[in-house]
Amino acid sequence: MGEIVGAGLLAHVPTIVLPRETRLELNEGKEVTLVTGLQQLRRDVFERDDYDTVLVMDSHWATTVEFVVAAQHRRAGLFTSEELPRGMCRMPYDFPGDPELAHHIASFADKHGTWITPIEDVHLPIYYATINLWKFLGEGLPDKRWLSIGVCQTGDMEDHLRLGRAVADGIAATPGRRVLLIASGALSHTFWPLRELRDHEASDPVHIFSPRARAADLERIDWLSQGRHDRVIDTMDAFWQVKPEAKFFHYLMMAGALGERACTARGRQYGEYENSVGTGQVHLWFDRPADGWTGTGQSASPAAPRPA
Repeated sequence: MGEIVGAGLLAHVPTIVLPRETRLELNEGKEVTLVTGLQQLRRDVFERDDYDTVLVMDSHWATTVEFVVAAQHRRAGLFTSEELPRGMCRMPYDFPGDPELAHHIASFADKHGTWITPIEDVHLPIYYATINLWKFLGEGLPDKRWLSIGVCQTGDMEDHLRLGRAVADGIAATPGRRVLLIASGALSHTFWPLRELRDHEASDPVHIFSPRARAADLERIDWLSQGRHDRVIDTMDAFWQVKPEAKFFHYLMMAGALGERACTARGRQYGEYENSVGTGQVHLWFDRPADGWTGTGQSASPAAPRPA
């Protein structure tokens, strides 16, 4: 039986993969703590031997008629971003995938009233919400498998929670698998307009697009630090008012796999809460509690399937 042994809500902003001198120039001579946070997270978690697979809920990968999970045996190539090719250009990546896990996850779609397709095509595009985090947390660890799942742009909160339930069941059905989940994406996500943007590139939260967005982000960071996933889920209508990245579906997929409102795992913050041209960014890591994700002693406790 497989199990989820750790999970994180992590920022993937382009700034983190820029050269250090460029980061300092953009950030008033100071290092971006999203960078040092990931470096510390690698030392604390990703360089350990107690996991074998990393599953990324990728907020940049938007599908339409189904959820898609990458099922390649290996993914390798050069990545150039269509969004910011000047800063993310010909970045090499090479890591093993986990087709067995991908197919097991997809096999639970019907149980949870959703649609999940594993895709093995080696030409399937990959996105920097996955690549940027792999560069910090996976590069140089060649035995660790990485795979990703996209958000579905026609889905709602319930659809993404259902996807998470299928993930939990798929992991449990994969013998011996020990998995880290990454919800790769931001909190509030409104950019400054182009003509104003370059005045707001520093990481200080004073540059977050609005005081309302900053307050909403900080409230959720506090709740997650306390293990109050129920508060985050129950107030999504309010959070959507400040336009979280991908409607916060990356987090909801992860939460669905960890027991949703019943999850009690407390977030450990790496680095500071920071701005990226108006958007709110943070790294929060959740270790599996000794008594399980929901305090029941179970490695994963997905909610029962609901009618379609």
